[in-house]
Amino acid sequence: MTPKNTIPPPPVLTNAQKKHLRALGHELNPVVLVGKEGLTDSLLASTLVALKTHELIKIKAGQNAPLERAEMAKELSRLTGAALVQQIGRVALLYRPNRDLPPEKRIALKP
Repeated sequence: MTPKNTIPPPPVLTNAQKKHLRALGHELNPVVLVGKEGLTDSLLASTLVALKTHELIKIKAGQNAPLERAEMAKELSRLTGAALVQQIGRVALLYRPNRDLPPEKRIALKP
């Protein structure tokens, strides 16, 4: 997996910020699917790319995923340096800001 020193710590979000992100994430489709192989290097790489591109992503665990759903969401959050905004059933919502995105594509959060 990715060396821990290259992944920033997850952002700390207030309840209001989480509520805003949940509202934005409601309409999103999952962009990462966790299959029977679980958290592989390629899954981690595609999650990092998706977070860099979108900042806010939905992840869905398949029925054959080897990890418990909550454990999978927490571990993926830790490995990617993203904040776990919400986890309901097999779907998790992750957020990681990307300062390199143009301002019109970034998610604006109030402090």
